[in-house]
Amino acid sequence: MSGPGGIAPTDATAAEPPWLDPQGLAWAVRILEGHRRAYGVPLLAGPPERPLRLQAQELFATASVVLSHDGGADPRLTYANAAALRLWQRPWASLVGMPSRLTAEAAERQARAGALAMALQREAIANYGGIRIDSQGRRFRIEGARLWTVRNAQGEPCGQAACFESWWWL
Repeated sequence: MSGPGGIAPTDATAAEPPWLDPQGLAWAVRILEGHRRAYGVPLLAGPPERPLRLQAQELFATASVVLSHDGGADPRLTYANAAALRLWQRPWASLVGMPSRLTAEAAERQARAGALAMALQREAIANYGGIRIDSQGRRFRIEGARLWTVRNAQGEPCGQAACFESWWWL
């Protein structure tokens, strides 16, 4: 039996799921803090002083699709919540680490890159829409996406995150 994100628990001493390991927790903090800084509201409901582990679990389980990528020359996905894993039909180990450009068809990548560049320049944008592709080649449209800059512990930009609730198959 497989758990959320395609992780199969083996026993009570199994390793932490990747969204709760130190790297996953660090990206959860960056995503949540970046959203609050960019839009002036928290991404998740509830008091911000909740334990980080609880917030990371809530971020992974939220119905909204949430992804992030690093700030490299060919950015790689660094986080994907359960909704993103289901939508792209990939387990964590397959989606996280993948070049983020591969979430879109080749014909859509230039428009996607332009939106990401605008979000980086402005710190954030809202109401973004575009065509994406899942692991099986099925196309879907996203609408109303928010894109924002994520920062490391020193406050330097280290990637970007996206969140959306509205999408449909084409």
